[in-house]
This record gives sequence, structure tokens and C-alpha cells, in this order.
Amino acid sequence: MTAEDTSDEAEDLIDPISELPGFDETESRIAVHGHPIHAMSVAFPVALTFCVLGADALYWWTGDSFWARAALWAAGTGFLFGMLAGVSGTAELLLVPGIRSRAPAWTHFIIAVTLLSLLGANWGYRLYGYETAVLPYGILLSGLCVVVVGFTGWHGGKLVFDYRLGTSKGS
Repeated sequence: MTAEDTSDEAEDLIDPISELPGFDETESRIAVHGHPIHAMSVAFPVALTFCVLGADALYWWTGDSFWARAALWAAGTGFLFGMLAGVSGTAELLLVPGIRSRAPAWTHFIIAVTLLSLLGANWGYRLYGYETAVLPYGILLSGLCVVVVGFTGWHGGKLVFDYRLGTSKGS
């Protein structure tokens, strides 16, 4: 089989979902002057997730309670901002047919909800005794959150850059 034969076979394959009504409707509906709110708001919870792990590591290294308290605040703020980003992302998923019809959008949604659950657990675990919460479970939970934020961010970026979801013209 040559590369030309493979190319011809690929052109014969048709995605049945792409034939559904609304498949090409991928423009963001939750936006400010054409800028999707979800894409703008995810930067804060992503950054704060990394900050929690960093503050935990600095507490472990220095023993300074400031870093344990900073991790508590970063975990709580990351969770709350993540909930706001999640509301706009869920609205996009449910309101835009071209986003809703794609399996990768649902994968991103499930991983993001998992992340929010982990961020909430991480924050809740620290609320009553933030210094004792860091080692060993707090830092392990923070590390897990960083891994999960990497997965959900990768999937979200793939939706925007590969599938052009949430953009003005779509795919």
C-alpha cells in the first residue's frame, strides 16, 4: 500500500457526526465582544493550581507557615475561579451545537469537573489546620491537581486550536 492509496482511503471516510445540523455552529455564545468568557477565565484557576503546589513545596522546604497559608488561599481562590470558568464552559457546551456534538468536548468537560472536585477537596482539606494539611496529603493532592490541570488544559487547547471550537468561524 502506498502513501497515495492511504490518502485516497482517508478522503473516502466520512464523519457521520459532521452531517448533523448545527455541526458547523461553533461560535461562542458566552462572550464579551466576541471574546469567549471561558477561554479568558481559565487562566486564573490553572495558574493558582500551580501556585498551590509551589507554596506546598516552599512550606516543605522552609517550614515557614506563610507558605502553608498561601497554599490555602491559592487552593480556595483557584477552586472558586474554577467554578466560574466551569459555569461558562458548561454553558458553551450545552448551548452550542457544534461544541456539544464533539466527543473531545465532553472529554474536556469530564476532566475539568474532576479537576474542580480535586481542587475543592484540596481546599477543604486545608481549611481547618492548613499547616498540618500540607504534608504528606496536601502536597500529594496538589501534585495530582497539577497533573489533571495539564490534561484538561491540553484537551481544551486541542478543542480551540485543532477544532476551532468557540471561535468566530469554527471548523
